[in-house]
Amino acid sequence: MTSASSSDKDLLIADLRHRLAEAEETLRAIRENEVDALVMRGPVAEEIFTIGGDPESYRTFMEAMEPGAAALDGFGRVLYANSTLTKLLGTSLAQLQGKLFVDAFAGDTGKEIGRLLGEAHTTRQSREVRFPRGDEVDLHFIAMASPLQFGTTSGHAITFADVTERVLNEGAEQSEHAARAVIASANEAVLVCDRDGVITHANAAASIVYEGNPIGQIFAEIIPLLLRDSTGVLQADDMIAMVIAGTPMRGIEASAPKAPEVKDYLVSAAPLRIAGDRISGAVVTMVDLSQRKAAEKQQNLLMRELDHRVKNTLALVASISARTASSTDTVQAFQKAFSGRIQALAATHTLLLGNSWSSLELRDIVMSELAPYIDSTADQVAIEGLNVAVTPRAAIAFGLIVHELATNAIKYGALSQQGGHVTVCAVGRDNEKSGAFVLEWRESGGPRVTPPKRKGFGHTVISRSLQYSAGGRAEFDFDPSGVVCRISIPAKDLS
Repeated sequence: MTSASSSDKDLLIADLRHRLAEAEETLRAIRENEVDALVMRGPVAEEIFTIGGDPESYRTFMEAMEPGAAALDGFGRVLYANSTLTKLLGTSLAQLQGKLFVDAFAGDTGKEIGRLLGEAHTTRQSREVRFPRGDEVDLHFIAMASPLQFGTTSGHAITFADVTERVLNEGAEQSEHAARAVIASANEAVLVCDRDGVITHANAAASIVYEGNPIGQIFAEIIPLLLRDSTGVLQADDMIAMVIAGTPMRGIEASAPKAPEVKDYLVSAAPLRIAGDRISGAVVTMVDLSQRKAAEKQQNLLMRELDHRVKNTLALVASISARTASSTDTVQAFQKAFSGRIQALAATHTLLLGNSWSSLELRDIVMSELAPYIDSTADQVAIEGLNVAVTPRAAIAFGLIVHELATNAIKYGALSQQGGHVTVCAVGRDNEKSGAFVLEWRESGGPRVTPPKRKGFGHTVISRSLQYSAGGRAEFDFDPSGVVCRISIPAKDLS
């Protein structure tokens, strides 16, 4: 116990000697005019007392400063803060004094202030800080901290200069530059209007909407829009007014009757907000619909054409079915004959599809219809001068004729035995009459030919298929040495 008490006394004596040395040093400094003020640590906070003058002079000086300002002790506690700063922080000096200064700030702002004070040990330091204000525009300040000596006590002086207006202006300027770049790079026509509907910006693509300089002109006057299915009630000025009121409009089809080039557009408009939530105008985008309209028109034409072709084909199939059934004696015979004719029809349709239903050469049609027999009859068939293109209508009719001729030749004619031969060749134009293109199917080397006692459906197909137009026909000659069929393609079906 004695040893412990002796040690405590030694520590107390050492502390008293240290405090006495500090007091003596302070008195010396005061005598030699090295001290302007004293900081006295009271029960709540440190207080500043001037030496040789008005004790309120320091506070008066800080209150006279325009920026928010505070004096901090070496631990970062508030010694004094002027009214500008307390209003900014929404508090009072009484609530700040003696408290850590960084605790007066929320979130990242307090961390930034703490880093600033940590850097300002020997030299003045500054950095930009932000004061978040919820739904309102954030405030921006340049915080500057300097080391400050209060007699024997070290601390910091810190000031806050408001730069909110400068930051907002810079942000608005950057937004303006970004908006200009986006507008300029857009492929679609983009026009920006102010709250009065006056055009303030327009990109180069806007020339397809208005010929001339649209800047400074009222949008609804120089680009009147007829909105599709709007009954004329909703017009361009109504659209701009609705958007400025806060209602965006997207993907509205409209026509611009005064536009120099394109007349049909897909129009979208959105409120323009440059700073905060206030709407300062409208951004209108107009997308060229000419290609889409042309595609829709083409699609409608194709749909109508497809409907027409399907109906015609179904009618033709029904006719083939009925006539084939009436000319055959058994189901098996009907199935074989009907299937062959439908396959012939399908073969020509396949060729037309591959050629986008534009036209076909007669040679390709003949080769397609003979394809089922080509291996066995390749050296028995010759095709000459048939590089002539015909319309889809003529191609289908000619394909059915060739199918019937080929079927008869395989069953009863020149292709039914070795040594038989078929030549399909061009004869030329029938210039004296209709101008039709004439070709012949000529068989030779086959069995002796005699005229049929009864004309079946195949004969009907051959003789009638091209009679839809003047000059179109097919005529038989039952020459004993071989069948000859003279076929005339109507002049208007030659492409």
